[in-house]
Amino acid sequence: MKLFDVYPLFDVNIVKGKGCKVWDDKGQEYLDLYGGHAVISIGHSHPHYIEKVTEQLSRIGFYSNSVINRLQEELAERLGRISGYDDYQLFLINSGAEANENALKLASFTNGRTRVLSAQKAFHGRTSLAVEVTNNPKIIAPINDNGHVTYLPLNDLPAWEAELQKGDVCAVILECIQGVGGIQLATEEFAKGLAAACKKYGTVLICDEIQCGYGRSGKFFAHQWLGIRPDIITVAKGIANGFPMGAVLISPDFKPVYGQLGTTFGGNHLACAAALAVLDVFEEENLVENAREVGEYLLSELRSNTVRENRTAQGIITDVRGRGLMIGIDLKVPHKDVRLPLIHEQHCFTGCAGTNVLRLLPPLCLTKADADDFIERFNNVTNEIPL
Repeated sequence: MKLFDVYPLFDVNIVKGKGCKVWDDKGQEYLDLYGGHAVISIGHSHPHYIEKVTEQLSRIGFYSNSVINRLQEELAERLGRISGYDDYQLFLINSGAEANENALKLASFTNGRTRVLSAQKAFHGRTSLAVEVTNNPKIIAPINDNGHVTYLPLNDLPAWEAELQKGDVCAVILECIQGVGGIQLATEEFAKGLAAACKKYGTVLICDEIQCGYGRSGKFFAHQWLGIRPDIITVAKGIANGFPMGAVLISPDFKPVYGQLGTTFGGNHLACAAALAVLDVFEEENLVENAREVGEYLLSELRSNTVRENRTAQGIITDVRGRGLMIGIDLKVPHKDVRLPLIHEQHCFTGCAGTNVLRLLPPLCLTKADADDFIERFNNVTNEIPL
């Protein structure tokens, strides 16, 4: 048997990690500005994380959700306190797509509607409902194309209000910072207007914080920069630093009904131990504040010093967008022209979006020295690109 070939792979076998560095099987060190696609929040192989996960595994790693799991209760209490949502309810599952599936189902169970508004360039997952609200026809199979979704331009408030006024919209699902869409930021005016319109017309507002949340933006959730409070929040990626986990934070206005939602593996003992260890490190090392401070520094350097040193005012960088440690570098050349030599020559991992955006999603423990290191490696590549 061989693997089903669904990913184009770099010819690199990563076998070890520490902090913001990873190593391949040949011993080559790489600077990680990708974080395993925004998953590594506290850094690779954090000693406290290793200790807590190992300790839990020595006791019990898994048992059914048909019995009490005090670790779930502890996680709900601590996540509520740290995030500012202590009055919300927590449903634990296994991934971001599953979080969005359940959020959309819960919205439809609540108001009985079927239509959803989603943003152009949105990405919410690859499972049935999640992929239907993802604005990419290439990954929506015919069985998922059920006509439930209207895609609208991000930040075009009148367009969203016009659809909401029809009174038949079940839910709005929104990334306040689009990741796959190229690090596009929702504005405060748009977000507040949208939230008000959702409330007026009985539409559930879901904020997808799977990539932009969990401290990455420099606040616990990206929507907290915009002064809104959604009905449902979905999270995954950084919640357990690489252990598969997702979650739905649900307003107290929603009442649970047995049988509507469920999961076999979600919120198991090992996953909860990993998630609690992440929150320990968040508090002990002030990682949300670090994401804001180092992110502001990196954004500033990319917009000023790097631009001058790389002559990019004449053509390589066209824009730098982002918040915290979620940054998009818009290039006038295809991102592969920069990303591939960054990996293979400068030994630095980044992400990408579209055809021209280099996407930075590093662990939240990134330091200013790491940021300077990245800029030097970035300069080494872009200085070789003819203008």
